[in-house]
Amino acid sequence: MIRYLYADQLAQFPKLRQSMFRDRADQFKTRLRWDVSVDAAGEEHDDYDALNPLYVIWQDRDGGHGGSMRLLPTVGRTMVNDHFVHLTDGVRIESPVIWECTRFCLSRGAHPQTAAALMLAGGEVMQGFGIRHFVGVFDARMVRIYRLIGASPEVLGSEGTGRDRVSVGLWDFSAASQARVAARAGLSPDLSRLWFERAFGRVEKARKNRAA
Repeated sequence: MIRYLYADQLAQFPKLRQSMFRDRADQFKTRLRWDVSVDAAGEEHDDYDALNPLYVIWQDRDGGHGGSMRLLPTVGRTMVNDHFVHLTDGVRIESPVIWECTRFCLSRGAHPQTAAALMLAGGEVMQGFGIRHFVGVFDARMVRIYRLIGASPEVLGSEGTGRDRVSVGLWDFSAASQARVAARAGLSPDLSRLWFERAFGRVEKARKNRAA
């Protein structure tokens, strides 16, 4: 199932929290060999985890982490503006209707449909919070994954070649894209909406809570 949790809520789900940060260490440090920090507990954290982001998490039946992504409004600090603004020709992406998506992570044992389930959940956040776009930085390996999911972004800028290519992309939401991603995830839009409403209430309530 999908969980929507802000950073200050993670302590309520210790197994889910620990396994998410450990899977991030495994993916980004061990497998991809990114220059990220891993603590003594084997968990990967960065400065943006301290900003109380919203985590969209696929929770396995045993309560552990299957996959996740991190969302932050672009009106505050974001990775794309702090570190990758050169890929957008110096243009900062800042808008209340654009959020940043980072740390897209899948556990080693993730179900093949987990990535699509996360993207479907991202669509729920967009629709529920009145967000028009997600922006994010992604590497070359993600191009094929996004294509398979049916959620390829508009590329705003890139650098590097081959496996080292890094890009900034912009995602939007539409009924057609939701249907494609839901089919790939093997989930009904009604179930996806139910998980969102369990976390935030109905769309109108979610928007009011965000504005409060």
